Amino acid sequence: MNLVDLSARTLGQLGDVGPFSFGMWRFTDADLNRRTELVDAALSSGMNLIDTADVYGLDWNGTGFGTVESALGEVLQHRPEIRDQIVLATKGGIVPPTPYDSSPAAITAACEASLQRLQVETIDLYQIHRPDMFVHPEALAEALSSLRDAGKIREVGVSNHTIAQTAALQTFLPFPMLTTQPQYSALDLTPLRDGTFDHCMASAITPMAWSPLAGGRLATGEGVPPQLLTVLDDIAAREDTDRAGVALAFVLAHPSRPIAIVGSQSVDRLRGTAASADINLDRNDVYAIIQASEGVPLP
Repeated sequence: MNLVDLSARTLGQLGDVGPFSFGMWRFTDADLNRRTELVDAALSSGMNLIDTADVYGLDWNGTGFGTVESALGEVLQHRPEIRDQIVLATKGGIVPPTPYDSSPAAITAACEASLQRLQVETIDLYQIHRPDMFVHPEALAEALSSLRDAGKIREVGVSNHTIAQTAALQTFLPFPMLTTQPQYSALDLTPLRDGTFDHCMASAITPMAWSPLAGGRLATGEGVPPQLLTVLDDIAAREDTDRAGVALAFVLAHPSRPIAIVGSQSVDRLRGTAASADINLDRNDVYAIIQASEGVPLP
């Protein structure tokens, strides 16, 4: 039985999105036409969920806080029809030099600043980027509810939150939380082991897996245990794909139905993402990957 699920994921009132999301951490090219070409390539590959964050741009050749949102905003102004073709997601709550600030005033200001940079009236999915452990979840929930009532955001998610932090926020939200973003790949199985995916399934939350290729290492092989590379390469040869395709398919094989966030800045790679992962993985395959990743046999 093939476990890889390439079907659309439904995100509440936001509708259906593809199993891959275009992540914009590295969306820093100065050329507007090049940036537009990347978005077009993502959309042509079924990546209609575009995921960015206000802090993107502080690293990876960016020029400062907010510059990636601004870069996407320029694309949306250059090609206004794209706005209706995407589910627009961004994140807030990291406020340099303060590590994290999700106080009601800060998160409201962050959301409003994101709207200005993106040059849109509404953010479809607004996510708290990292947990601020010094804000009460009830206060944060009230701020998010106010933003939603005002039409500035449509739905809410979290990123890099523990199960307890996610559940605490949901307790005070008068509407369902849609998404959570854990790091997950064949090299980092944490949400598989710490209960995150189980919580997602129990709470109807869609996980959005960031770094599904472990920052590209699962494609290049750098710093990856040799036994894991062997398993991935053997499956790739059998399925007539590449190592990255197998790694992405592994992410999509979990029954919590994750969305894999792909951040490639290659037009060709974006266009080939879905095809490379359109393969067969059965239980023998996924458990072989897990055992090779962890370096120990299953009990």
